[in-house]
Amino acid sequence: MPEIPLKPSNPGEGASPPSRSPVKLAMKDFKSDQEVRWCPGCGDYAILAAVQSFMPELQIPRENIVFVSGIGCSSRFPYYMNTYGMHSIHGRAPAIATGLSVSRPDLSVWIVTGDGDALSIGGNHLIHALRRNVNVKILLFNNKIYGLTKGQYSPTSEIGKITKSTPVGSADSPFNPISLALGAEATFVARTLDTDRKHLQSVLRSAATHEGSAFVEIYQNCNIFNDNAFDTLKEPATRDDYTIRLEHGQPLTFGAENQWSVINPPGGFGLRVVPTDSVDPGEIVIHDETVEEPAYAFALSRLPGEDLRNTPIGVFRKVARNSYDTIVREQLDTAKSKLAGDPEQELAALLGAGDTWTIL
Repeated sequence: MPEIPLKPSNPGEGASPPSRSPVKLAMKDFKSDQEVRWCPGCGDYAILAAVQSFMPELQIPRENIVFVSGIGCSSRFPYYMNTYGMHSIHGRAPAIATGLSVSRPDLSVWIVTGDGDALSIGGNHLIHALRRNVNVKILLFNNKIYGLTKGQYSPTSEIGKITKSTPVGSADSPFNPISLALGAEATFVARTLDTDRKHLQSVLRSAATHEGSAFVEIYQNCNIFNDNAFDTLKEPATRDDYTIRLEHGQPLTFGAENQWSVINPPGGFGLRVVPTDSVDPGEIVIHDETVEEPAYAFALSRLPGEDLRNTPIGVFRKVARNSYDTIVREQLDTAKSKLAGDPEQELAALLGAGDTWTIL
């Protein structure tokens, strides 16, 4: 990791993070001196550039920013960010980031992971970080394949996927990462694309201001082992007809001529896509990312077909709930206040409480 002239902040005590003095930085300040090494054409380059150019907006000193990763192609990310960072253990980035976030409220903690790292060996850590609402921002690069280990099928690969590890086709049903995050009661859930910098940065902007766990799935192209997996969402000829752009307070219409709309069919369950001219404008769903009950966002996450038609991108859910960090720090403050007297006497009383034994 490149050396930064760091002046560590004292996080102090209390339930609320200390205020930070805004600093003026530029994209170049977040570029490390390490050579960026991904396969030529990899979508990770576009994500890295988008993040590096976005970070100055936070006006947070680099010594107060940490990127934690697990294992995989995406997990090289901390090397290329001129901040603090840790390239940790396979699937365990959420566990490490949780300890860091709880103990250092002055830090902005980000997790970078992939579909294999987060949803296979790391699945348990991911869902518990989300349900606890730990104050971390999770960027999951989803390319539907294992890239670093050279092309095995992953937890998001489609049924029938032929790879080195499934030569006659995968028999596994894939995870839907958005549905999974919503099932874990994540308070912020979003999806974006590697090559759409404007959209990607708008989602990062929203995630960065969220108090609690912010989960962002990024469709990322692996041009070596799973090339063109998301082309229908990117190519001018198909993207408008395949992509539903989620904008808070706006009707869910899409298509080159807004010829498609999302409705909640009367007497039915979930949501449905229908021709716009077949329904009354009042029947079209108005997107509301603040709906407390996750069923609405979950229904949105189930719209895409196997061919990615009707894929929503944007913020699915953004609701307020006390973060795990805040609750734990409040508990610590309460415990400390009860030990405000003589520490030795308080410790003796604690050790002598309840069932005890005397050893002669």
